[in-house]
Amino acid sequence: MTALTASREALIALLRQICGDAHVLTHDDPATDLRPWEQDWRKRVHGRALAVVRPGNTAQVAAVVKACAAHHTPIVPQGGNTGLVVGGVPDGSGTQIVLSTTRMNAVRAVDPANLTITVEAGCVLQNLQAAAEAAGFLFPLSLGAEGSCTIGGNLGTNAGGTQVVRYGNTRELCLGLEVVTAQGEIWHGLTGLRKDNTGYDLRNLMVGSEGTLGIITAATMKLYPLPAAQLTAWAAVPSMDAAVQLLGLAHQRLGPGLTGFEVMGQFALGLVDKHYPQLRVPLWQETPWCVLLENSDSESEQHARSQFEALLEAALEAGCVTDAVVAENLGQARSLWHIRESITLAQAEEGLNIKHDISIPVSRIPAFVAETDALLAREVPGVRMVDFGHLGDGNLHYNVQAPEGVDGKAFLQGNEERVNTLVFDQVAKFNGSISAEHGVGELKVGKLPLYKDPTALSMMRAVKKALDPHNLLNPGRVLG
Repeated sequence: MTALTASREALIALLRQICGDAHVLTHDDPATDLRPWEQDWRKRVHGRALAVVRPGNTAQVAAVVKACAAHHTPIVPQGGNTGLVVGGVPDGSGTQIVLSTTRMNAVRAVDPANLTITVEAGCVLQNLQAAAEAAGFLFPLSLGAEGSCTIGGNLGTNAGGTQVVRYGNTRELCLGLEVVTAQGEIWHGLTGLRKDNTGYDLRNLMVGSEGTLGIITAATMKLYPLPAAQLTAWAAVPSMDAAVQLLGLAHQRLGPGLTGFEVMGQFALGLVDKHYPQLRVPLWQETPWCVLLENSDSESEQHARSQFEALLEAALEAGCVTDAVVAENLGQARSLWHIRESITLAQAEEGLNIKHDISIPVSRIPAFVAETDALLAREVPGVRMVDFGHLGDGNLHYNVQAPEGVDGKAFLQGNEERVNTLVFDQVAKFNGSISAEHGVGELKVGKLPLYKDPTALSMMRAVKKALDPHNLLNPGRVLG
């Protein structure tokens, strides 16, 4: 037995003492399938872990980190494993520990007077939403993977979703954190304070760090009053310029009631109609773009409906809307949102595609789309553009599907790098970001130095070196 093998076996034995035999999974047991933890959600990468460790509380997380640090073993923190940038799975070396937080899923406390809820990192987002609603409040973070993603992962990637236009990203919803450092120390930062000017903002440093600076084990999140009414409308718009014009009108007419504003291109909706015809996509054949709006009103449904009607009347008069429907009940509203959320699934049914999660200043999105669509059509003839996303906050999912009849896998192998460069260069030209809400992970780590300010990168590296000097937390992600 080599010294390295002996060290790894000693580490596994120590981890089992900390978490229990049932919660340290290895390849030594032929009956154990580690693929759910080793393969990313899009099935692009399949790594190999030394072990999957599932601690049950923060003290166990701290002990696991200390043990791994003593054995110089890297740790990959993982929540629901729903990420899209290969940021939460191990590499293929068989030397990394996957630390899964899914057993740590408790709602620790609800503070109605302070409008906060404190939950553990492994709490599934949908369960957090339900706990808030049961207490009579709204937790507004909402995204397609909410039935399986966890709040720790949401915080680690600073997830966005469909209500950022009103409530902000996950960072804006967080008031306090509990974090285990790279040395295995616990930072007890679960305050519910909205004002605390006692030094550097460590909370915001950890949020969006993708597990490279510390392991989030719990969080105190903001709650909001439940709206008296929530109405949804679906509008056909003649151009992206018209969609931006409609957004401006919605801000003017609805104010803070505007809680959702999604744009969807005709081809994207056509894929939903093709693969899920039972969903009955409205208006898509008669317009290049559709918009999904949500109005959350604090007064009444009647007030919300009158606001919507006045908005759509003004939009029709201005020519930025050609037709529209307003959901008559909650079931219809859910059906409209289900169409929007099915675009990603329909893309997968159509075949592998090149995904881009980008942000552009809202005012420049029409020019970006027109110019970049034309560029890709010229450089990669026949490509099909799956454009959709959160226009209200400037975040587009600007995806590129292979030409009709071309194998998706072959298309990616031959074109992904070139298409990414074309799109990212355009994003830079329009003062945007190559990652809006999915993070950097491993997928974009090589691109970051090309598009991030050098001084910012230098500061980020200094922070990483200070907090994780031995590069044991999620190595190879964000900064490489």
